[in-house]
Order: sequence, then structure tokens, then C-alpha cells
Amino acid sequence: MSIINTTIRPGRIVVLRTTITGNVNYTKSVIEAERVEADGAKRAKWETERVVINPDEYEEATTLRDKVRQTIAGLCIKTTFGLLCSEEKVEKLEAAFTEARRLADEFNGRASTTQINVFVIAGRVAADDVEAMRAINSEVRELMQDMETGLQNLDAKAVRDAAKKARLLGSMLSDDASERVKQAIETARKAANDMVKAAETSSAEIDLQAIRKITESRTAFLDITGDNVEIAAPVHGARALDFEPTEGQGPASAPEVDEEVAPIAPAAPAVKVPQLEMD
Repeated sequence: MSIINTTIRPGRIVVLRTTITGNVNYTKSVIEAERVEADGAKRAKWETERVVINPDEYEEATTLRDKVRQTIAGLCIKTTFGLLCSEEKVEKLEAAFTEARRLADEFNGRASTTQINVFVIAGRVAADDVEAMRAINSEVRELMQDMETGLQNLDAKAVRDAAKKARLLGSMLSDDASERVKQAIETARKAANDMVKAAETSSAEIDLQAIRKITESRTAFLDITGDNVEIAAPVHGARALDFEPTEGQGPASAPEVDEEVAPIAPAAPAVKVPQLEMD
């Protein structure tokens, strides 16, 4: 079985942070000071009052912030470790950055009490980035595991949710890896559809064959950071003899013999063989 050391597609990893400041005041009033209960637990009680000075402006700021986030995040794939954007969408992503800041600056210029802040950091992800590769492989494995768990629990919604996320993440993978993810998604979705139909007649059963196929696809995304590895049965051969000297080393010389320690045995006496006469 081949283990795929996923070659990811180059792109950007995006850190996006948006905040709204001003216009809202919070006041905290302590009702009961912190005290230690008999069981050792600490208990306290307070009340927080929230006052929005200009509700219309605050609502507009909230709506605009959501729009700014969607403008940028809509071009990316949401993962547990951040937003990923493929190389083909980088130009659109940069245009979205510019538009987001323009919208924020335009609002801040006319707002009286509210300010919107947009912070964006985009780092390049190379096709051979080992850490990015490990992170994406891990995400793929977890999503496939979620599909398997959903099938085991006869939870069609969980299967479909994981399949949808995996499909989006597949666009950041190489062709071979993306194809494996696609096959797993198709298997999971078909099993989920069959599950829903069977549930209508109360005859739903766990699809072990579908789970087995997804498991096989998941094992192709093991956390291997070296080159592609082909797993095969070990080959045992005879011990090889090296007849050629290694670099920088001449041929091995014959061992020296100390004649005082190991004297050479004297030659055996000659034996006289009688000559035969032939008629």
C-alpha cells in the first residue's frame, strides 16, 4: 500500500481579525463578593450593565464588519488552523483586502462614536511546506474520521457536514490526494443517502463496507514528513561482500605473521615413487 505524503497546492494562509471599538459601555456591579464555600469552591455574583450610545451606528458597524469578514473569508477555506487561500485566488484576495480597508476607512471617517478595525496577515504556503502539509493532512484525517463516526452512529447530518468541509479542503491538495478525498466523500454521501432512505422504513444498518473504504483513504494521509514511502514486505538477502575499497582507502593488505609466534611448518620430506615398466 502506498502512503501519500501529500503535496499541497501553493497558496496563502490568512489571519483575519476584525474589531468594533467605542459606542458601548459596560458597567460591572458586585452583588456578592467572592467567598469560599464549605466545600472549598469559590463563589461570587455580579451584574453587568451594557449601554449602546448610538444603536443605529453600532448596528451599521456590526453589519459592515460581517460584510468585511465575508469578503475575505469567502475566498478562503476555513480550517481549524486558519483560513487557506489557493494560489489561483491570491489576486482576488488582495483586492478583497483593499476593499475591506476602504469600507472600514469610509465608515470610520463619518462615524461619531464607533470604529471598525480590520487586521489581515497573509503568509505564503509553499507546495513543499512540511508544517503546512502536516496540518492539512491532520485536518483531512480528522474529517474522514468524522465521516466514519457518523456512519457508525447512523448520523447522516454529521457525515454530510464532514464531507462538505473535506470537499472544500480538497481544493488545497494535489491531484492525487484530492482524488482520494473525493472518493471518500462520494462513498460517505452515498452511504448517508442510503441511511436516510432506510430510516424511513426503520431498517437502517451500519454500512461497514463504506466505513472500510473511508478508512483506507484516511490511512493515506498519515503524518509522514519525508518523501513518498512505499510499504512492502522486508527482503532478507545474504550478507554482501565488498571487494572494492571505499573512497580514500587502498586495498586491504594481508595480515602480517610473526614467525616467532607462529612459525611456518617445515616442508614434508619427499617420497620416492617407484617407476612402473610398461610392456
